[in-house]
Amino acid sequence: MQTRKLGNTDLELTTVGLGTWAIGGPWQFGWGPQDDDEAIAAILKALDMGINWIDTAPAYGLGHSEELVGRALKQISEKPIIATKCGILGNEKREKVTCLKRESIRKECLDSLKRLGIETIDLYQMHWPDPDEDVEEAWEEMVKLKDEGKVRYIGVSNFTVRHLERVRKIHEVASLQPPYSMLHRECEDDSLGYCAENSIGVVAYSPMQRGLLTGKFSVERLAALDPGDHRKKHRDFQEPQFTATLQLAEQLKKIAERNGRACAQLAISWVLRRTEITAAIVGARRPDQIEETAPAGDWNLSAEEIEEIETLLVQRLAKIDT
Repeated sequence: MQTRKLGNTDLELTTVGLGTWAIGGPWQFGWGPQDDDEAIAAILKALDMGINWIDTAPAYGLGHSEELVGRALKQISEKPIIATKCGILGNEKREKVTCLKRESIRKECLDSLKRLGIETIDLYQMHWPDPDEDVEEAWEEMVKLKDEGKVRYIGVSNFTVRHLERVRKIHEVASLQPPYSMLHRECEDDSLGYCAENSIGVVAYSPMQRGLLTGKFSVERLAALDPGDHRKKHRDFQEPQFTATLQLAEQLKKIAERNGRACAQLAISWVLRRTEITAAIVGARRPDQIEETAPAGDWNLSAEEIEEIETLLVQRLAKIDT
């Protein structure tokens, strides 16, 4: 699989990385129940497919995702690159609670190291710039953790350019993790260019937009989602967006099939077409899912295909706006 250098770091990431949001199980932003054995099998399959890095977070299942990654790591001899995050805790109702106080950041890091069963986190990221007034305090503590050798590089997730500029005054930023897919292209407006100019790596999350761009979603599948699946409340799964996206996916499938590829691979490859993107985070809950999507890391779309997709995206927007 192709690799790309992450910003100014010495990390060479495969263009597809394994995302472990969904395997965390139930919490406020969970994906419903998850079979732990299948989750571990998915992690091992990803590594077997050539993926060399895993992205996780203590927020995912409130620690459970990291625990599963740790269990998988015990079954292999060569540790992949591990990226995790800080800044989101949970309450007794398993709801999201944000905290960027320095004591909390340090405790989160130590807890993550223990759950993962490793001595050093390769990439430690501030999950959200929330609360805004505590961003600098959290970043300063992350710098200390780096200086102490508990983490190798520090990055951020869901940051605006304004937030990036604030923390860069304190310490260089290794990477930005923004949402990026055919349906959500906001980072193209300023973040991607800023990161390129300042040698900040970019790892994009949700390239398949929570499954909508896999070509496998339907009205029936949406109705059958577990009540605890956060997607039921997400705006992309509401009308008129939902129907317009299903129609888009049907057209994307035709392009993918012409190339003997899966529609999910097309969505990932489209994200990777941008030179500013270091890699795409691809989630999987079962081994067969990452087996299907991992080959996207070696598929370079042609200029004609990119133009064809752009036309389809314009048509989708027109349906939503009318």
